[in-house]
Amino acid sequence: MTDTPGWASPSSSEQPRDEARPPADAPAAVPGQSVPPHAAHPAPGAGHVGAQYGAPGPHGQPGQYGPYGWGAPPSPKPGVIPLRPLGVGEILDGAVSTIRTHWRTTLGLSLGLAVIEQGGTLAAQLAINGSTGNLTQALAGVVVLPLNLLIAVIASALLTMVVSRAVLGKSATAGEAWREARPQLLRMFGLSLLSGLIWGGIVLLGFTPLIGYVVAGADEPAIVGLLVVVGLLSVPAAVWVGVQLSLAAPALMLEKQGITAALSRSRRLVRGAWWRQAGINLLAWVLSFIVSMIIATPFAVIGMALGFDHLVNEAGSTDASVPASMLVASAIGGIIASTLTIPFSAAITVLLYVDQRIRREALDIELARAAGLPEYGGTGWSDPVGPNPARR
Repeated sequence: MTDTPGWASPSSSEQPRDEARPPADAPAAVPGQSVPPHAAHPAPGAGHVGAQYGAPGPHGQPGQYGPYGWGAPPSPKPGVIPLRPLGVGEILDGAVSTIRTHWRTTLGLSLGLAVIEQGGTLAAQLAINGSTGNLTQALAGVVVLPLNLLIAVIASALLTMVVSRAVLGKSATAGEAWREARPQLLRMFGLSLLSGLIWGGIVLLGFTPLIGYVVAGADEPAIVGLLVVVGLLSVPAAVWVGVQLSLAAPALMLEKQGITAALSRSRRLVRGAWWRQAGINLLAWVLSFIVSMIIATPFAVIGMALGFDHLVNEAGSTDASVPASMLVASAIGGIIASTLTIPFSAAITVLLYVDQRIRREALDIELARAAGLPEYGGTGWSDPVGPNPARR
């Protein structure tokens, strides 16, 4: 299969070209004015794929959209998003459309991973239940943290491949996604670890004075309060860095980047669009949280009803255990919620990455060609992340 430059090629780590699109204050074309021959078919990086419409036809004939080429046609949409800079609603709709259109792969992958994740958590809860009381949930979370990290890495890697195909209107089976993602899984795991260490290190650095003060045995309330404020100031810094690095995973997977190159790539893509990236990520998180609560709450109520007698009998006991029925019901609710929210979150991240590259580098031109649209030079679908000896 042929390579699609600018989508997954090794050279994709180049600096984003903000000048790829005409500035907002550029003068509009004069109706009926002749255009250079090359304007009818823009070169890569010359603007989004709708730019070639609205110009007069060859030999002064009327354009496709009006006698003078006025008006812009709908941007081509071979897959789940139109190939142009995306609005917030289009990104959210693209994520939902990916799940709905390719539900066999997206929900199948997320269901399998959710069962493993919740199964591991449930096993840990049942193993340590009884002697830990209210700390059961927290301790179980610590025990299964490595498993959850591994599941998150695999989910992000596989679903990134599925969403990248969905953008072009093509589907990918779980086996195809695994074959494409497998060479990058180790790097993806390293990226997740390094990103977590960066965020956690920033917060830990902020709270280090407080930790040192308390360990030293001092207990002056005013100083402790001041050091708590100092520590809390590190949280916005960690969030700022987290958003800067939020596009590193799709950059690593789709461009076959290394870990440090992917982090740098994400910073360059987010530069100048931090608030937009943060806002859309926050909105996606809120929506995922709401969906999770709607699904999990009935199962929690059912679990409490089934374990009511046990809770009454164990009331006041220091080593009270959580009823197994509550843990099982909570795990079932978690599986259903994760099955829906895992692919949604992964799709949002990939579509934000695609949107930034469309805005910065006119990636929509290359995607249109990769989708096989003949008016953009496509002669058939070319796999933008398919096997290519040059990438190995």
